[in-house]
Amino acid sequence: MTAPTPDDLKTASQTAVLCGLNPRTVQTLLAPATVVELEPGDALFRQGEPAAAFFIVIEGWIKLYRITPAGDEAVLHVLTKGESFAEAVAFAGGRYPATASAATDSRVVLIPAHHVMCCIREIPDIAIAMIASTSQHLHQLVQRVEQLTAQSGLQRVAEFLAALCPNINGSCRISLPYDKSLIAGRLGLKPESLSRVFAKLRLVGVDVRASDVVVSEVAQLRSLIASDRIRARSGMNGGRHQLGEGRAQH
Repeated sequence: MTAPTPDDLKTASQTAVLCGLNPRTVQTLLAPATVVELEPGDALFRQGEPAAAFFIVIEGWIKLYRITPAGDEAVLHVLTKGESFAEAVAFAGGRYPATASAATDSRVVLIPAHHVMCCIREIPDIAIAMIASTSQHLHQLVQRVEQLTAQSGLQRVAEFLAALCPNINGSCRISLPYDKSLIAGRLGLKPESLSRVFAKLRLVGVDVRASDVVVSEVAQLRSLIASDRIRARSGMNGGRHQLGEGRAQH
């Protein structure tokens, strides 16, 4: 562990959980913060361990997942720069409900849970910020459940790629942020199903080669998302759109 740089502290202070607090409160809360550097596959904490801290991603991608009774990995979320996690258990105590590991080379700010509790006793506004952040995470989880149950695999993949595009029109070249097996897990697909969707997206000018993606027309990709959503809701007389992939696949 190392001490955070001024840029690290600036990024941390701009997260949703801290940005509403006054600068002096943020400074107090971040006073004992340290930075953890992780390589792909390194675990930050494991499911069931006592909650000793909450975290803010400074660089890279962090995967949150649970191990099912069958031994499978269920991806809950993938977080990147400026996102916080585990504040609820740091605030309430208990054990981590999931495992957090690095999907890429990453740097994460760690704030000890005991320090958070001491600050809350002195500055109740911190508790309000923690509750608001927990509510936001819950809303994101509800959106993810809705996406997995109401959208086709094609829609999920198209939305994922469209969100990476820096422009809403024209062509663009993007890089997948992490490996395809994690993308599949995040989108509720098996790796082979993701490969089939990538192949079908070539029909609308999306070419995926390794981690490199070329989108010939971003607006067409976004239009596909909307049109497939309409077809999914109308049922298309019980049929499937020719580009469509089934609902959440396990």
